Amino acid sequence: MSKLHLVFGGRVSDPQGLDFVDPAGLDVVGIFPDYASAEKAWRGAAQRSVDDAEMRYVVVHLHRLLEPGL
Repeated sequence: MSKLHLVFGGRVSDPQGLDFVDPAGLDVVGIFPDYASAEKAWRGAAQRSVDDAEMRYVVVHLHRLLEPGL
Protein backbone atom coordinates (compact mmCIF):
# COMPACT_ATOMS: atom_id res chain seq x y z
CA MET A 1 0.00 0.00 0.00
CA SER A 2 1.18 3.53 -0.76
CA LYS A 3 2.01 5.64 2.25
CA LEU A 4 -0.17 8.59 1.30
CA HIS A 5 0.17 11.93 3.08
CA LEU A 6 -2.16 14.95 3.01
CA VAL A 7 -0.85 18.49 3.45
CA PHE A 8 -3.28 21.26 4.35
CA GLY A 9 -3.49 24.38 6.45
CA GLY A 10 -5.51 27.34 7.51
CA ARG A 11 -6.15 29.91 10.17
CA VAL A 12 -6.24 28.56 13.74
CA SER A 13 -7.80 30.11 16.85
CA ASP A 14 -4.68 29.34 18.93
CA PRO A 15 -1.23 29.24 17.27
CA GLN A 16 -0.27 26.26 19.44
CA GLY A 17 -3.38 24.24 18.60
CA LEU A 18 -5.17 22.68 15.67
CA ASP A 19 -8.62 24.27 16.03
CA PHE A 20 -9.14 25.63 12.51
CA VAL A 21 -11.33 28.74 12.40
CA ASP A 22 -12.85 28.08 8.95
CA PRO A 23 -12.66 24.37 8.02
CA ALA A 24 -14.49 25.05 4.75
CA GLY A 25 -11.76 27.49 3.75
CA LEU A 26 -8.76 25.23 4.37
CA ASP A 27 -5.88 25.43 1.91
CA VAL A 28 -5.43 21.87 0.65
CA VAL A 29 -1.89 21.72 -0.70
CA GLY A 30 -2.24 18.15 -1.93
CA ILE A 31 -1.86 14.41 -1.40
CA PHE A 32 1.63 12.99 -1.72
CA PRO A 33 2.95 9.43 -2.19
CA ASP A 34 5.59 9.61 0.55
CA TYR A 35 6.58 11.63 3.60
CA ALA A 36 9.58 13.28 1.94
CA SER A 37 7.51 14.92 -0.80
CA ALA A 38 4.77 15.84 1.69
CA GLU A 39 7.33 17.46 3.98
CA LYS A 40 8.76 19.45 1.08
CA ALA A 41 5.27 20.72 0.18
CA TRP A 42 4.53 21.47 3.86
CA ARG A 43 7.74 23.47 4.23
CA GLY A 44 6.92 25.53 1.15
CA ALA A 45 3.37 26.29 2.30
CA ALA A 46 4.45 27.06 5.87
CA GLN A 47 7.25 29.33 4.65
CA ARG A 48 4.80 31.39 2.57
CA SER A 49 2.81 32.17 5.73
CA VAL A 50 5.71 32.41 8.20
CA ASP A 51 4.82 35.98 9.21
CA ASP A 52 1.22 35.07 10.10
CA ALA A 53 1.19 33.35 13.51
CA GLU A 54 -2.45 32.29 13.06
CA MET A 55 -1.76 30.23 9.91
CA ARG A 56 -0.80 26.61 10.42
CA TYR A 57 0.01 23.82 7.97
CA VAL A 58 0.09 20.13 8.85
CA VAL A 59 1.01 16.77 7.34
CA VAL A 60 -1.55 14.00 7.90
CA HIS A 61 -0.47 10.38 7.51
CA LEU A 62 -3.43 9.12 5.48
CA HIS A 63 -2.01 5.59 5.37
CA ARG A 64 -2.32 5.43 9.18
CA LEU A 65 -5.99 6.39 8.96
CA LEU A 66 -6.70 3.87 6.21
CA GLU A 67 -4.98 0.97 8.04
CA PRO A 68 -4.54 1.94 11.71
CA GLY A 69 -2.95 -1.36 12.75
CA LEU A 70 0.11 -0.91 10.54
